[in-house]
Amino acid sequence: MNDMKSCSIQKVAIPGSLLGMFTETEAVDAEGSQLRFQMENQGYVFIRNALSREQVMLARSEVFGQLKRMGEITDPVLDGIATGTSRRRELSGNKLGDFWKEVSEGSQLRAVTHGDELQQWASLLLNEPARAHDLLYLRPLVKGKSTQLHYDHPFFAGYAQPIYTAWVPLGDIPMSDGPIALIEKSNQFLDMINPLLDHDYDKSRANETVQHAAYSSAADEHPVDLVRRRQVRILTSDFRAGDLLFFSMFLLHGSLDNQSTIGRTRLSCDVRYQPANKTTADKRYFGRDPSGSKGGGYGDMRGAQPLSESGG
Repeated sequence: MNDMKSCSIQKVAIPGSLLGMFTETEAVDAEGSQLRFQMENQGYVFIRNALSREQVMLARSEVFGQLKRMGEITDPVLDGIATGTSRRRELSGNKLGDFWKEVSEGSQLRAVTHGDELQQWASLLLNEPARAHDLLYLRPLVKGKSTQLHYDHPFFAGYAQPIYTAWVPLGDIPMSDGPIALIEKSNQFLDMINPLLDHDYDKSRANETVQHAAYSSAADEHPVDLVRRRQVRILTSDFRAGDLLFFSMFLLHGSLDNQSTIGRTRLSCDVRYQPANKTTADKRYFGRDPSGSKGGGYGDMRGAQPLSESGG
């Protein structure tokens, strides 16, 4: 395990007393009742070695191989070391969305995110057959960058429920490299959650509306100040390829800072799962060309920008 004192979030070191590790799910019963109990109570489920490590590493190689072709990752590609330069605009003809869609729909990556293993875990958690959203969020995070805290509910409200996010580390991700971080007991922060529920998303799903709702509740104070004031912790882990994290739409999350000392790019993906018999009418997330919340599909994602420009 990493030295917990080395972890930081939004450029501030996390005191050891405010940093905790995910509760690992052990001995899952065939009916999935333990998974559902943990999700209901803590808002997340963390399962070690849930997916094929070999398949996850094939997906990692596929994605970083594409980024190497653009001059952004050095050999060996599995190490994920960023070059700090890019030829993506030149080689893609500046069609950044098309390139990122191609990467995000790679066969090895989709074998992980939309394959039988993950689908079976999601079905067990939902207690019925599960269906993945077509839109996939692939997230390369370079050194020095992080993802701000937010709730997912505003992006996915108004259609099928329940929806769970499946977060998959595409390779080993130590805490120093900026993995996902959850705010303990934030599924109970009713003062932050109730405003999300009060909005009529059927009337307005404009990107500005959902972005503001998702991020504004946690924007007024630093995450370290937030958890100290609420007497909770920032939860995370050293991840290994094959690990799987599910969390609810009502759990505040972001990421630690990527502080890799060797310039390694953190690579992860997240995909949403819902009951298979529920509507897939939300064209932001379903179909051959899902539009995403902003309307531009894969071209609107941070990952569509060259690593040297986007910072992940």
